[in-house]
Amino acid sequence: MTQHASPPRGSTDKVQPVGPLPVWRSLVARADVRTLSLLGVLLALVVVGGITKPDEFLDTRNLQLVLTQASVIGVVTVGVTFVITSGGIDLSVGAIVALSSVWATTVATQDFGFAGVLFTAVLVGVGCGLVNGVLIAYGGMVPFIATLAMLASARGLALQITDGKTQIVNIDGILKLGERDSYVLGIPPLVLVFAVVTIIGWLVLNRTTFGRRTVAVGGNAEAARLAGIDVRRQRLYLYLLSGLCCGIAAFLLIILSGSGQNTNGNLYELDAIAAAIIGGTLLSGGRGTITGSVLGVLIFTTITNIFALNNLQSDVQQIAKGAIIVAAVLVQRRTASTT
Repeated sequence: MTQHASPPRGSTDKVQPVGPLPVWRSLVARADVRTLSLLGVLLALVVVGGITKPDEFLDTRNLQLVLTQASVIGVVTVGVTFVITSGGIDLSVGAIVALSSVWATTVATQDFGFAGVLFTAVLVGVGCGLVNGVLIAYGGMVPFIATLAMLASARGLALQITDGKTQIVNIDGILKLGERDSYVLGIPPLVLVFAVVTIIGWLVLNRTTFGRRTVAVGGNAEAARLAGIDVRRQRLYLYLLSGLCCGIAAFLLIILSGSGQNTNGNLYELDAIAAAIIGGTLLSGGRGTITGSVLGVLIFTTITNIFALNNLQSDVQQIAKGAIIVAAVLVQRRTASTT
């Protein structure tokens, strides 16, 4: 008779899995339920667009347009996600995009060529973020008030620079980036920049000390301070990061429109905050997700595109967005109360 070896003493009879899990099972196990839900919503919107306007919506050019439009607000949303995760808010991002775009497209700036426009857009964005950060972190101002003041100031300065006129870009290197000839494997350069910013943002938030400190400050600022984190400096860095994203987004918008206008970035602050919220970032701070925020941006951009293709009024579109935001906040509150 064949004798079976008894299990070693101290072991259990439960059979342990041998070898690594299949790739698909590992991905499913790590996937967040909210992320899967957002993917489901996005897929449902694609189906709706494909049913209502199959020829127009599913056309390659239209899909490229959706991704391109999502890229500008998406870069802004990455910065806003960090700020909200820390327990702050930034209402000035749209105005900073406008100011960065018009400052970077003045005749004097364009004399320095491609690099001059890019450098100016980023510098203005970071400068505005620095002002926000100093006022909030070291001036003790409430983020809502400080960034609201920046919103009004940046919009006013943008209007003063342009005198209400559109500033046309005449630099070939910038204009060519918006043409189809510059696409890489059918992907617009703006989308590639958005992808790079998203990947970097995800790595910073989830795989670095800076990201862990951001979550800690948002979860409990006093506990973070007692743990040795310089809360004020961390908040300053976060608003600098938000300003940097606004500067990059302004340059992308310059490429997309070929101009600088004081009306650029209108309501970007609401769209970015809304995308972050429905993506799963807590308004109270302490939890943030770059992946969710990006999916939120894609959902809102797809909704806008579907409404435009079906010639639906913009007011109905805003109502739909508002309903989505309310639903997302209610889900957040329900989730928080059950944990």
